[in-house]
Amino acid sequence: MPANKYRPLADELRPATLDEVVGQDHILGEGGLLRRIIDSGRIPNMIFYGPSGTGKTTVARIIADRTNRTLRKLNATTAGLADIRAVIDEVDTLMAPNGILLYLDEIQYFNKKQQQSLLEFIENGSITLIASTTENPYFYVYNAVLSRSTVFEFKAITPEAVEGAVRRALRLLSEREGLEARPEPGVVGLVSQGCGGDVRKALNAVELLFTAARRENGGVYLTEQDARAVTQRSAMRYDREGDEHYDIVSALMKSLRGSDPDAALHYLARLLEAGDMAGACRRILCSASEDIGMAYPQAAAIVKACVDSALQLGLPEARLPLAQACILLATAPKSNSVVAAIDAAQADVRAGKSGIIPREMQNVHADGAGFEREQGYLYPHNYDGHWVRQQYLPDSLKDAKYYEYGDNKTEQAARAYWEKIKK
Repeated sequence: MPANKYRPLADELRPATLDEVVGQDHILGEGGLLRRIIDSGRIPNMIFYGPSGTGKTTVARIIADRTNRTLRKLNATTAGLADIRAVIDEVDTLMAPNGILLYLDEIQYFNKKQQQSLLEFIENGSITLIASTTENPYFYVYNAVLSRSTVFEFKAITPEAVEGAVRRALRLLSEREGLEARPEPGVVGLVSQGCGGDVRKALNAVELLFTAARRENGGVYLTEQDARAVTQRSAMRYDREGDEHYDIVSALMKSLRGSDPDAALHYLARLLEAGDMAGACRRILCSASEDIGMAYPQAAAIVKACVDSALQLGLPEARLPLAQACILLATAPKSNSVVAAIDAAQADVRAGKSGIIPREMQNVHADGAGFEREQGYLYPHNYDGHWVRQQYLPDSLKDAKYYEYGDNKTEQAARAYWEKIKK
C-alpha cells in the first residue's frame, strides 16, 4: 500500500476473527447459532438485519475468509442487474475456484425483479448470498428470497462494548505516531455513549479527535470539550420512513399509556431532536383519547391546545407545550373504554350487523312529502332528568352493549348518575 494512501481507522481495526467482533453475543457468542453455522463451514443464504456499524459487513468478510470463498460486494443503492450478472459470470472460473459469497448491502433498495434475479443462483448453490438491511426484512425483502434465507438480527452495540473498541483505537493511533494518548477522564465514555451503538461512528470520532488534539511533551491531549463537540447529536438513529421512526413513536405511546413521564419525555426528546414534531403531535393527540379517554375527558382539549401552541410556536419553543402534554397524559388516570367501545361497534358493522334504523330515530325528511306517518320520537328534554326510555338501535342490535364504564372515578361517577336517572 502506498505510504500516502489514506486508510480509515475503522477499516484498519476491522476484526479478522469472530472473537474480535464487538457485541452480537446472542448470535456470535459461545454456542450462538450463527457462530455454530460458521464453524460448520456449511453456510446457508442469510439476511443480516440491524443498524449500521454493528458488524454485518465484517462478519460476511470473516465467513468468506473462513470458507475460502471469493467475496463480492454490491450495494443495492447503486447496483443493477448487470452487476449481478457480472458476479454470476465469475462462477466456476479461476477467479472464484471455491465459489462466490455475494454480500448485497441494503437489499431493501432492490425491486422485485432485481431480487428475483438472484433466485436461480442461490437455489442451485452457484453463489451464497448474504444480504444486509437496516429495515425489517419481513417488510422489505420479497417472500421468495426470504423463504430461501435465514434471518439474523444484529443489535446496536452497548456503550460498554464500544468502549473496548475506542481504547484499541487510541492505542493504535498512539503507536502510529509514537505519542501517548492522554484523554481526559470523560472522553472515552462520551465517545462510547455518543455513537448510538455504531462502532464505525465511534472509531471515526476517535480518529477525528486524535487528529485535532493538542500535542506536547510526548503526549496527545484529548479533551472532554472536543469529545462533546464530535459526538453532538451523533447518537441519534432516525429515519422518518424506517423502522426507527415507528419504534420511537411506539415507545412514546406505550410510555404514556404506562404512566411513565420520564420515558415519555425521553422519546419525545428523541423525536424533537430529529425534527419530527409531526410524529410526536400525532401520537400525543391519539393517546389523549385512546389511553386516558373518559377517565379525564378534559385531557383531549388540553392536549389539543398544547399541540396547537407547539405548531404555532415551532421548534425549539414547541418542546414546552409538547412536554406539558406528555407529562399530563403520563400522570393522568387511564381508561381504554373509548377504544374498546368503538372497536366493538365497528366489529358488528364489519360483520354485517346493521338493520333498519327505527322509524323514531330517522330524519323527518319524509314527513310532509306525501307521507303521513307518525314518527313517534320522544324528545328527552321534555322529561325528568332529560331522559326517557326508548329504542335507539335497530331491532337486530337492540340489546348490544359496546361501552363499559371504566373503573376510574370519573366514569364511575357518570355510571352512578345514570343508574339513578334510569332506575
